[in-house]
Amino acid sequence: MKPDHFEVTSACSAVHHILARVGDKWTVLVVNYLGNRSMRFNELKRAINGISQKMLTSTLRSLERDGFVTRTVYPTIPPRVDYELTDLGRDLLVPVRGLGDWAIKNEQRVSEARARFDAAHGNAQGPRRFADAAE
Repeated sequence: MKPDHFEVTSACSAVHHILARVGDKWTVLVVNYLGNRSMRFNELKRAINGISQKMLTSTLRSLERDGFVTRTVYPTIPPRVDYELTDLGRDLLVPVRGLGDWAIKNEQRVSEARARFDAAHGNAQGPRRFADAAE
């Protein structure tokens, strides 16, 4: 069923841009970790399995640019840099964690739905686990 009238508005564009920023797996992980406390770059890198230094740097810069994260440099030798969620970042943490909780709670249901679909459509090559499909 098609809607009678659909117009791409500035609200649609805003939602698209925000979801593009917060929808990638690295952003979700960084926001989740920083939701617990401020962390140094290397702490984050060790905590987030599989993230490269370049990707973590890029993700943190984007989050800082969008106002979700602050970066504080301390004049020590070597310099100490801490990353922390801003008020806006803490606001973002609520839906991010809510969606994460929903995904964990419903992983089995989604996996079963995919298996039914694949069986009905002869697609036995699909991912076996919910997590594999997200990769």
